[in-house]
Amino acid sequence: MSTTLGPTDYPLSVQRPDLLRTPTGRPLVEVTMAAVVSGEIRNEDLRISPETLKLQGEISDSVGRRQLAENMRRAAELTAVPDEEVLAIYNALRPRASSAARLAEIADRLENDYAAATCAALVREAAQVYAARDLLAREGD
Repeated sequence: MSTTLGPTDYPLSVQRPDLLRTPTGRPLVEVTMAAVVSGEIRNEDLRISPETLKLQGEISDSVGRRQLAENMRRAAELTAVPDEEVLAIYNALRPRASSAARLAEIADRLENDYAAATCAALVREAAQVYAARDLLAREGD
């Protein structure tokens, strides 16, 4: 999809519903209460798709919200990571919760198993910052 979005496209669900699909590929307009009640809509249809998050990031970039745009791109990558693993990564990123080696393992897994290069870069950056600020897990912790 080659689209250039800007602030007039926000919110996407109102201004550009034609661009929105569920993770299973169903157009957003098909997600109705009647479809939910009939069982036509599955749980997977109620989650946000990585494409929608990327579009939100594009809008954020267009108004100079670079950090929000990066968050949206990372969130798009995380849609491929199982929820339990996202929670484990969150906990591993707490100060003094992980060693540099553990954070490197997490970054490698994100990059190699889930193609989440932006998330992997964030974990590697966190490891560097934690090392500089003495926030890595200590030996024996």
